[in-house]
Amino acid sequence: MDTPTIYDVSRLSGVSTATVSRTFTAPDRVREETRRKVLAAAEALGYQPSAIARAMARQQTDKIAFLICKEGATILDEFYASICEGVMRRANSTSYQLLISTAADWQRTGQSKQIEGVILAGDAEPSLISSFQRQGVAVVLVNHRASGFELPSVVAVIDHLTAYGHRRIALLAGRFSSYITSVRYNAFLTAMQEHGISVDDSGIVMCGRDVESATQASVELLRRPERPTAVFAFNDVLAAGVIKAATRLGLRVPDDVAVVGFDDSSSCTLLTPELSSVHVDCRRMGEICLEQLTALLNGDTEVPRLTVVPVSLRTRASSIRL
Repeated sequence: MDTPTIYDVSRLSGVSTATVSRTFTAPDRVREETRRKVLAAAEALGYQPSAIARAMARQQTDKIAFLICKEGATILDEFYASICEGVMRRANSTSYQLLISTAADWQRTGQSKQIEGVILAGDAEPSLISSFQRQGVAVVLVNHRASGFELPSVVAVIDHLTAYGHRRIALLAGRFSSYITSVRYNAFLTAMQEHGISVDDSGIVMCGRDVESATQASVELLRRPERPTAVFAFNDVLAAGVIKAATRLGLRVPDDVAVVGFDDSSSCTLLTPELSSVHVDCRRMGEICLEQLTALLNGDTEVPRLTVVPVSLRTRASSIRL
């Protein structure tokens, strides 16, 4: 029989390898219930504390990683860069070394997998999550349903638009991750129903993620006989496409069509008119991610499975009739 490893103890006890390490090297930093689970697993496997200590001396790295899991993303992606800033702020007050990368680069370059924990931002592939779990690495997901942050913000947008008399409100939905798409789509439908506004297929249009795709889809939408008087776009890039399409058709924003985006990115104040958008406190999301990851690494078994970060609507000229 092979000699048990620290990963075996991690899997059997249901905690990270970092927690196994602390159980034997710094037990005062581990919850009593967690210590009992680790010790029981080690005993069941016939794994001696001295062997664990030696293994951890070789394997413990005090490294954690932040990986952006988005097709074509770079570490300069504004939304995830803001989340990363929050992670960095919290990490600076810990002893952990933070590695930052995209998931694609991490896998392509074969970076060292000797990390204790990882934050996966965006649409993380199940195979990537499983890979980390098999290694006993603690995982926190952000902007993804399995264990992350929901953004139930569309209700605020619909409230704003209906307050200005809009009844024909269209949704421009980009082809993002299945989680983001379903959450924002369902929130839109729920909010419309709560305001007694019917929604049919003509009021929901799909497009790609880029401005040109959004512009083409919006031109078709705004040419319809029953043209919507307002459009809510999945993000600010798509909203820019709506404004571009309206200009191309000779329509005025917001007099002929109001436009609201999502993310409150830096581009909002560069557009004409300036774009109303849902503001997400990305830095706070990052801070919470690091707090939860640290809790997992310290053996906390009561970390919330789902945390909702509040959002707000930043109202600008694109949705207010002067």
